[in-house]
Amino acid sequence: MKQMRWYLSLSIVLIALSAVFYLIQVEIFHKEGDTLFYMLQDIAFVPVQVLLVTLFLNQLLTVRERRAKFKKLNMLIGTFYIEVGTELIKQLTKFSSDVSSVQERMLVMPQWTDRDFVAAQDALQRTDLGIDSRKADLNELKGFLIAKRNFLLSLLANPNLLEHDIFTDLLWAVFHLAEELYVRESFDGLPKADYDHLSGDIKRAYGHITVEWLSYMKHLKTDYPYLFSLAVRMNPMDRNADPVLKENT
Repeated sequence: MKQMRWYLSLSIVLIALSAVFYLIQVEIFHKEGDTLFYMLQDIAFVPVQVLLVTLFLNQLLTVRERRAKFKKLNMLIGTFYIEVGTELIKQLTKFSSDVSSVQERMLVMPQWTDRDFVAAQDALQRTDLGIDSRKADLNELKGFLIAKRNFLLSLLANPNLLEHDIFTDLLWAVFHLAEELYVRESFDGLPKADYDHLSGDIKRAYGHITVEWLSYMKHLKTDYPYLFSLAVRMNPMDRNADPVLKENT
């Protein structure tokens, strides 16, 4: 209500000022006809001015604002992979029975184009990850995720992430897996149905985090080539990952 009153008051003041200026013009020059002519001429251009402001200028401002939000979101996504994501990919890979297929699609090369990234994402989404929760140490995964619990909660509480549904789904998948592991005191002798349930939770988180990692790498290559170079050298799916630059790199 206060904002509406402010807009109404401002509108009244501006209209009153316009009327005062027109009256001053008539009083000084005594050309009512010319004043009316120019006033109608100005009014005739109002629709064009509205068109320019609402459709063109507003659209340009909206695009600029979206780009600024996108950069902020990618900063958050980068923080996630630095703090949690890269190591979590390594942890979850241990539960996969088809590591070679995942590795083939995630070994990003410096010369990759946007088309290469999209093709790798599509192929990865069609890949059977072959996740089995009994294949690796669930206690190790549990300890890692619990240690990152507060960080994950801080990301979920960030309102900017509401603009990025895919990454929000990734966070919820990881957080849900952490909760499933946290509530189980032991992983020894669980029923097969429960192991299968955990396998599904791991598969969901693994699928999200690997596909989104490729999107993140694509963003780095476009906007931050120096960060992209390091990320390629530290690829979590590269068994020979080394931050040190070689002569032929």
